[in-house]
Amino acid sequence: MGQPDENGAQASEAEPRVLFGFNVRGEKKEIRRLDRLGADSLWASGHVAAPLPTPEALVNLGLLAALTERPRIGTAVLLLPLYPPAIVAKQVASIDRVSGGRVTLGVGVGGEYPQEFDACGVPVAGRGYRVDEQIRVLRDLWTGEAVDGAGPHYPFQGVRISPPPVQPGGPRIPIAGTKAPAMRRAATIGDGWMPYLLSADRYAETVRTVRAQADAIGRKLDSFEWFQFLFIGVADRPEDAYADMAQMFGSVWSRDLRGLIHRVTAAGTPEQVAARVQAYVDAGARHMIFQPSGADLDESLRNAERITHEVLPLITLSRRVEATDEC
Repeated sequence: MGQPDENGAQASEAEPRVLFGFNVRGEKKEIRRLDRLGADSLWASGHVAAPLPTPEALVNLGLLAALTERPRIGTAVLLLPLYPPAIVAKQVASIDRVSGGRVTLGVGVGGEYPQEFDACGVPVAGRGYRVDEQIRVLRDLWTGEAVDGAGPHYPFQGVRISPPPVQPGGPRIPIAGTKAPAMRRAATIGDGWMPYLLSADRYAETVRTVRAQADAIGRKLDSFEWFQFLFIGVADRPEDAYADMAQMFGSVWSRDLRGLIHRVTAAGTPEQVAARVQAYVDAGARHMIFQPSGADLDESLRNAERITHEVLPLITLSRRVEATDEC
C-alpha cells in the first residue's frame, strides 16, 4: 500500500517502505474486498484438527490464487510437520504457477494442539528437526530435477516435482515462532522471520538475536524479510476495541487479558493503534500482517477498512531505515 508523503503525493513504488497485508478467514467476499483495499499481501492460515473451526492453509492459499491477481499471497502459517514434504512441494508449485509466482510459504512447527499430530500420524516430539529437514527437501524438489532425500525422516531417491514453481528455486520460506529454536531456524535456513504474539520490545530483541546468529555463521541477510503477525482492532472507544479483541481470543474479559492485549496486540482508537504499529516498525518489522478483530466476517472487514483508511496514513514510514537496518 503506497502511503502519501507529507505533501500529499503518492510515495513511489521504488522507495523503501513498510508493506502491509491481511490474514484471511477464507471467504470469497472477504478476499475480494481485502484485495480491493489495495493490500500488498493476503495470507492464509489454518489447522487440520484444532478445537475451533478453522480453514486448511493450503486450500486457503489456493483460493487466494484463484480470486486475486495482484497481491502477494502466502501462508501465515502452514504447520509444516503435519504434511509430507513432497505433497507440499507439489501443491505449492502448482499454486505458484497459477498465481504467476506470487506465493510465500510461511511455516511453523505447531504443537499447541497435540491432537493434530495424532490425527496426521506425526509425533509431536522432534517436530523442529523434522521441519529443518523438510525445508531442505522442499527447496531440492522445487529445482524441478530428480533429487534424493538425504535426511532420516524423508529418505527417497530420484523424486522429481514437475513442473516446478515459477519462482526460481521456489517460493521464499519465512519462519514463524517466538522461541529460540525458531529464531535459530530463521537465522540459518529461513528467508524471513514471522513471529506473533510478541510485544514491540520483544520483537526488537528477536531481530537482534536473528541478526547475531546469522552473523555468527557468516550469513548475509540482505534479502531476508522481517514480518510481524499482529492481531489488530480499531474502535472509537478504546474499551470497545479491547472487548472485541478479548472476544477474538475466546476469553472472558479480565484484568489479566487486558494486560495481554496491551502487550501483544494493537487495539484502541486509530491513533492508539497507529502508535502500536509504529512501535513494531521502529523495532524492525518491514512487512506487517494484520488479523483484524471482529465477531463476524462483516465486522472484521469493517475493521480492515478502518485500518487501511484511518491507521496506515498515521504511520511514519520515513523512520524505517533508521529503525532496523542497524539493529
